[in-house]
Formats: sequence, structure tokens, C-alpha cells
Amino acid sequence: MDWIFNFISMNCVILIQLIILQLIEIEMLIFVFCTKMPAEVILILSGKGGVGKTTFACQLAMLISEQYKVGLLDLDLCGPSVPTVLGLKDHLVHESPLGWTPVYADKEEKLAVMSVGFLLNNQDSAIIWRGPKKEAMVEQFVKKVNWGDVDFLIVDTPPGTSDEHISVVQHLENMHLAGAVIVTTPQEMSLIDAAREISFCKVTGINILGVVENMSGYLCPYCDHVTNVLSSHTGVQFCQQHQVDFLGQLPIEIRLSQCMEDGKNFCKLNPESNASVVFKDIWDKISRKINS
Repeated sequence: MDWIFNFISMNCVILIQLIILQLIEIEMLIFVFCTKMPAEVILILSGKGGVGKTTFACQLAMLISEQYKVGLLDLDLCGPSVPTVLGLKDHLVHESPLGWTPVYADKEEKLAVMSVGFLLNNQDSAIIWRGPKKEAMVEQFVKKVNWGDVDFLIVDTPPGTSDEHISVVQHLENMHLAGAVIVTTPQEMSLIDAAREISFCKVTGINILGVVENMSGYLCPYCDHVTNVLSSHTGVQFCQQHQVDFLGQLPIEIRLSQCMEDGKNFCKLNPESNASVVFKDIWDKISRKINS
């Protein structure tokens, strides 16, 4: 009788294992068929920190979301600031059979946001990770976030050319990488680092959509006159030297700073401002490049 019992037990175990494997396969099929990859991926790069890259990425994402569904991925793993910039610090992401569900920045759910900042219990906690853990997190963000049917994915990368940059390029192979926008300021040191970003893009085969010169002069809030506090028109000369397209010059705008502190769409609230006009012109140039 013992052998009969053992035979039945063994077959039950095998049957349970087969059922589990089938359930896993079904879950993977659901993920593959129900999770639509973003139509166009745009990387936002900068050679150094403090040039306003995240501000540009957030405002660009909000501007595009007025017409399309947009995903914004914060890949600055050690300094995730997108949740703060968009006023989403207290939000959390959730896991589902389809992957991580991003946080939506608007009621219409046209701007989906994902950041390691949403995974922290304390926003002041330091993130001290070695390369392999960063690599694993980048893979999770790129492959296992359920972006839904977004038309564009804006990827805010950390400054420089770190592990995250190499990892994201590798994991984006199955997506349509439209290209990269490089953000710099007029200072010579910033331009030197921006040149390294151009070199990185050429080595890795990333299409360069163009360069944005941020903090290009101070915009007077009363008369809209722009005073060149730093160098004048160096972005144009820089792009000519490196044979890349110049997308535009964004001035230092007090109202923009206020909108970023409140997590608001600057271009929507200030459509006639100099900075809004430049933002819209930059997006027009990018979209024409993508569609050409």
C-alpha cells in the first residue's frame, strides 16, 4: 500500500508543478500582450549636474502630455528629484501581474511617472548602490513598468556617462529610441562635459536630436528683456563646432522656478512668456526630427 501512496503523492507533486509553470506562462503572456511599449523613447542627457536637465525633462514631458500620453522615467538612481519637481513625493508605486504601475501626475492620466524615489520610505535616505544593483534596477524600470499606451517615454538620466547610461542603452534595444537631447549651460566647463556626452552618443550609436542651452541669460519678469549673465551664444558656436543641431536657448525665468516648486505646467500657465515660446519651439524641432 505504501508504494501506491508514494506513487499518488509523486504524481500530485508533478501535477502541481505543471500547474504552477502554466500559470507563470499565462502571466508572462498577459504581460507581453497587454503591456504596450512606448512608441518613441527620448533620452535627456547632461555632462554635469546643476544645468537644469531634470527641470527641462519634466517641463518637456508636461508640454508633450497636452497632446499625447507620456511616460517620464527618472533614471537618476542616486539623486531622484523628479518626484519632488512634480510634487509627487508622497506617492507610491504598486506591483501587479502586468508589472509596476507608475504614478500619474495628472487627473487625466496622460503623464505617467516612475522613479526610485517612489520606492523610498524616507526621501532623505542616501542610496548607496554598486554597479550590479544599479544594472538590475535599470532593467526593472525599462522592462517591467506597465506604461500602458504612452506615445512618448522621456528618460531623465543622471549626469555624466555612468553605469545607468550603458544599461539603459542595452535594455532599450527592443524599443524605438528616437534619440537624445543634451542639456548644457553657457559656461565653458559645462560645454566641455556636453562634448563628452556627444562622444558617448556617437560611440553607442544614439541619434543626437540636438543641444539645449539652459540658463541662457536672465529674463526680466517685467519687460521680458534677456540679459546675458554668462557667455553669449556659445551654444550655437558649440553645436557648429561639433556638427550637431542647436534646439534653442532657455533663459533663467523666475516664474519657471515657482512652477517647478509647485509641480505645475509652466508652459500651460504662462503660454506667452519667452521661455514658453522657446520650449514649444524646441519640442516642435524635436517632433519634426522624430517624424522625418
